[in-house]
Amino acid sequence: MPMIAEGLVTSVDAEGRINLAPMGPIVFGDFESLLLRPFQPSATFSNLSQTRHGVFHVVDQVDVIVRIVLGTLTTLPEMEPAHVVPGHVLKDCCRWFEFQVESVDATEARSQMAARIVHRGERRPFFGFNRARHALLEAAIIATRTHLMEWPDISSAFQFLEPAVKKTGGQTELDLFQLLYNFVQKRKNPDV
Repeated sequence: MPMIAEGLVTSVDAEGRINLAPMGPIVFGDFESLLLRPFQPSATFSNLSQTRHGVFHVVDQVDVIVRIVLGTLTTLPEMEPAHVVPGHVLKDCCRWFEFQVESVDATEARSQMAARIVHRGERRPFFGFNRARHALLEAAIIATRTHLMEWPDISSAFQFLEPAVKKTGGQTELDLFQLLYNFVQKRKNPDV
């Protein structure tokens, strides 16, 4: 049965510039293939449409995902060349999957890109997420969907997630959650 795995995708444009983006592709089998669904127009969509390759990473650092969503990641994490595709692998990841895009369906705003895994690797065991980090991941996903959701639904979701962050998170998780909340508030009221 397919599942969605949240992680990070590295892709490159035609000039070789690296893009790092959070993504939750549908995973088939034991990571034999992926269905990536980047929104148009995004750098990930453009890069994967042009070059037809990338790398999906399983990570346990939710802070990197949050900082990308917020637009506050000022320096890309360390990377090294991928083994099979002309791309890049994060040095600090749990597992990575180099993929080749086999088809692109761009008929909807959220595209569908079927991809075949051509190489995989493992760096270290997955540390895991506690409830606070799971809540941060959900809040980050919501923050990327503010254009698709009504404010009462966004507010309700953040109210539901907040106790998990307060009960099981440290100061880093509390700070990141507040930054995400401020981000969605600003989307609601751009003049604030």
